[in-house]
Amino acid sequence: METIWYFFYNIIVIPLLFITIRLTGLFNKKIQIGISGRKRIFENLLLNASLLEKNKKLIWFHSSSLGEFEQAKPIIQELKKRNNVNILITFFSPSGYENSKKYPYADLVSYIPFDSISNAKKLISIAKPDLNVIMRYDIWPNHIWAMAKFQVPIFVVDATMKLNSPRTLPFSKNFHKNLFRLINKFLAVSENDVEGFKEFEVSSMQLKAVGDTRFDRVYQRSIIAKAKNLIKSDFLAGKKIFVAGSTWEVDEDVILPAFTKLTKYDNDVVMIIAPHEPTLAHLERIENELEGSLETIRFSFLNNYRNEKIIIVDSIGILLTLYTYADLAFVGGSFKQGIHNVLEAAVYGIPVIFGPKIDNSQESKQLLKRGSGILIRNKAEAYRQLRMMFSNEVLRKAKGKISAEYVKENLGATEKILEEIHKVI
Repeated sequence: METIWYFFYNIIVIPLLFITIRLTGLFNKKIQIGISGRKRIFENLLLNASLLEKNKKLIWFHSSSLGEFEQAKPIIQELKKRNNVNILITFFSPSGYENSKKYPYADLVSYIPFDSISNAKKLISIAKPDLNVIMRYDIWPNHIWAMAKFQVPIFVVDATMKLNSPRTLPFSKNFHKNLFRLINKFLAVSENDVEGFKEFEVSSMQLKAVGDTRFDRVYQRSIIAKAKNLIKSDFLAGKKIFVAGSTWEVDEDVILPAFTKLTKYDNDVVMIIAPHEPTLAHLERIENELEGSLETIRFSFLNNYRNEKIIIVDSIGILLTLYTYADLAFVGGSFKQGIHNVLEAAVYGIPVIFGPKIDNSQESKQLLKRGSGILIRNKAEAYRQLRMMFSNEVLRKAKGKISAEYVKENLGATEKILEEIHKVI
């Protein structure tokens, strides 16, 4: 059956995928960057690989994009500290590659080539990996088949599989069943995910629930963030801080009116809002919406702070640090297509508010179940929760404690993954 799928994938799927990418690239700048970035992929790999110390083993980490790579970082950093190894990092998306080209713990950084038979064989021949670690789900069949042929062990780390995943549909299920048997280890996030993989007849020897490295990574980053001083302490002294992170317009349409109403009853509250895409148009939209009701200031002008009620973040990459100042947080995306990372706020021991679109986040569901996550569906509910949380410090701190305990309970996945890696290198 594997042979049938091999030919089906390469004769039908790959040509269609290639044409789709090329056509979409005519209109999508991100795809254009990805295509352009792959033009000299093998020349660059060959040149850079020749500079590596040949006596070291090479561990190849692959991530789809920057988010998945964040989950790989605790593993890579510990591997480098404990072992004399080379690290190759590959990405599918330009966001991951462009933002990680100078990652200090990597010896080689590259795009993963387009998933053809020849490309997969060429990459493995050049890099000669001793182990391939795939983060979460970005599994490319020709690369899996090639690694099996070259006898390179394959781990899928932070692996998830919902019981109702589209991959369980009959046609897809049979394809993945044949592919999954070539993977040495699925190091799953939870026992539920282990059960999900069993639907594909993955053996018990291939499966192990070890937890999610996102907890380790966010905890690691929070320690660094606490040492930073992005905002002068006297600016926010005596204030109650509400941080709304990674917001989209639909999130702001709920949160901003609720906070504006709150300021009429509580003079000590201040909101820091960090849009997911802080474009000039987005920043001006927020300012125009609040004009005449609340004074605002952009984060880059904070040295001129005069007790404005809303601080609008006009840069990226500082949200995790901004949560250190929060007494309460809202995480965006939850009124759009799906919530962003709630752990970045929860790690600081604060309650987390979010909208109804949380199906993409088990962490949000857990916070909600435990009582430190607060679900809102509209402006009225947003206002009621803000008023309650900021008027009842005992309740707010009790809920925050639950958030902190949840994160601490789930630390340690990195160590378990390293134990499995050390069995094969």
